[in-house]
Order: sequence, then C-alpha cells, then structure tokens
Amino acid sequence: MPTPGTPLSAALIPDCTTPEAHHAAYKSAKTNDAIFVCIARQGRRWKVELDAFSSSGPTVPEQAVTLLQSAAEALVVAGTVTQANIAPDYISMLAIESEEKAREIAAAFHAAMHGLRQLYLAVPSQSGRA
Repeated sequence: MPTPGTPLSAALIPDCTTPEAHHAAYKSAKTNDAIFVCIARQGRRWKVELDAFSSSGPTVPEQAVTLLQSAAEALVVAGTVTQANIAPDYISMLAIESEEKAREIAAAFHAAMHGLRQLYLAVPSQSGRA
C-alpha cells in the first residue's frame, strides 16, 4: 500500500468503471488528502481521470498546466487518446485503446501532477507564485 498522498504505480490505479467504484476511490483519495486518479472502461476503450480537488494541496501552477497540456496534446497527435481535457486541478483523457495503456498514462500524469505541486511548494518564484 502506498503512502497517502504519493503517486500510484500503474498497477494500483483504481478501475472506476462502476459508479460505486468511482465513489469509493474518490472518497479514499479525499480521506488520504491525495490527488484522485482512476481509469474506467467506456465501451471497448478506456478513460483516465485525475482530480486534485480531492486534496488540500495548492492549485497546479499555470506553467505546469502548460507542460501537462503539451504532453496530453502529444498523446492526441499520436492517436493514443482521442480527446484530452487539462485544467489546473482536473485531467481527463478519452478513448484509450487498452487498460494497460490507460494505467500507464494515469500513473504518469498522477506522478507529474503530484511532483509539479511538490516543486511549486519547494521552489518560490520571483513573483511569489510558480
């Protein structure tokens, strides 16, 4: 079991295909003050969802959102996902071919979001915000 508030490995990303599983995973993330992450089957494809509102950490800085957006756009261009929605506290990616790929993407973006928040807290910017 990972330490609460740390990024999850691909194997530990919860499958939230059912509403009950989604609710339980989100509740667990809130209880552990962690960034929520999950995958879910949609027809024959998979989606990835991350939600930082489940934790009390700071909003991901605009510069970091740009980095996440760039990575998501590369996945769209490559045809790995058909649609990606990136905001400072929420990420979703749709129509991923396999559960394995969805887990890989979810774990990578979960680690990135967590790490960028940690960096924001550790390194002050010149304007007081990262």
